[in-house]
Amino acid sequence: MVDNGSLDLVEKTISENQSSFLHYLPKRVQIAADSRTCLLNNLIQLISIRGLHTTTPAHQLIMADKPVLHYFYGRGRAEAIRWLLAAAGVEFEEKFYRTKEEYNKLLESGDLMFGQIPMLEIDGLKIAQTKAILNYIAGKYNLYGSDLKERAYIDMYVDGATDLMTMILSYFFLSDCDKENQKKMMKEKALKRYFPVYNKALEGKEFLVGNKLSCADVYLLDTILSLEEFHPDILQKFPNLQAFKKRTCEIPNIKKFFEPGSKKKPMADDTYVNTVKDLVFIK
Repeated sequence: MVDNGSLDLVEKTISENQSSFLHYLPKRVQIAADSRTCLLNNLIQLISIRGLHTTTPAHQLIMADKPVLHYFYGRGRAEAIRWLLAAAGVEFEEKFYRTKEEYNKLLESGDLMFGQIPMLEIDGLKIAQTKAILNYIAGKYNLYGSDLKERAYIDMYVDGATDLMTMILSYFFLSDCDKENQKKMMKEKALKRYFPVYNKALEGKEFLVGNKLSCADVYLLDTILSLEEFHPDILQKFPNLQAFKKRTCEIPNIKKFFEPGSKKKPMADDTYVNTVKDLVFIK
């Protein structure tokens, strides 16, 4: 038997993911969001078809299908992944590594192709390397353009923003003297090389590529907001980017990512920096 709390979760999950469940259920089965009994029967049939035992708690069955992101507790290279999953409306779990014992255990498991995180568990895969993870999410959730030409432009825009984001991510690991130079370089590169390109690309357009949201839009927004934490007026001369930021922040899934309790992480602090140095950097 399934308790009422689990049933509520089952109903919510099936209702929000009907297409995924229909992939596994017989064609004759119809999911009716307004019928709790039907929803439970659908789940039971799904369990039977996939060879699972009905004694498995319903909440465990549902949680097992959620992607799991492995990283340190902080933004770093994983924040772009969190942004993209959030934009796609995907609920996910996180596994944080805070001690050498935890991290070494992961390294010894053989789950990391190149011995680095982030790593995302999704669809039975354990995907390493940030770009590979982002491309998989974008492709899976229709955030990667409509054809090869659009994907080429998306990749170019993402790689440009990545150049800026790399400077931001490395900032926190520099000496105080080098940090000042890095801040100046971030601003100079954004104003002279990158933002003029994005501002022009958005002339008379809602999105960077095509007529729908893509991972390029999500990554650009993340980059803009990160730069504004160092230089609040950095968009002053770029009206198209200002408008882009405003409307993109209002997209429901993205707006939700700003709410308390989301997976969005704060700017790197000493705890995060010291954890990464202790676990990753060669001394």
